[in-house]
Formats: sequence, C-alpha cells, structure tokens
Amino acid sequence: MFFKDGFFWGMHLIWWAIWLVALGWIFFAPSNWPFPEEEEDDTLVTLKRRFAKGEINKQEYEDSKQLLKSDN
Repeated sequence: MFFKDGFFWGMHLIWWAIWLVALGWIFFAPSNWPFPEEEEDDTLVTLKRRFAKGEINKQEYEDSKQLLKSDN
C-alpha cells in the first residue's frame, strides 16, 4: 500500500481519475448544455408578443386570434 517514500498509490490513482473525468467533461460535454435551444414559437404566442409590444392594435389582435383559432 505504501512505497518506500510514503507515497500512497491508491490516492494517486484517485487523483488521476478525477483529472480524467474533469478533462473528459470539458472536451465531451455538449456545448449548449446550460442554454437550451430556443423552440419554435407558436403563432398565438407570437401574436400575443406583437400585441404586448404595441406592433398591432386590439382589433387586429382579436381578428388574428379568431382567425388562428378557426384554422385549428
């Protein structure tokens, strides 16, 4: 378990394993892991955002909403 200089071989192997796992994580982890891809917006969500930003008025919003709901 110990060599003549007091070096504990088991601990040495554990540190190598830790470094290999860390390097593997750095090089092989997905590049966009913390940031999920943006999903395609639903048309109704886009319509609501446009209305909230003031790009369209209430009448246009209601007409477009009714049209979108009738298509489904």
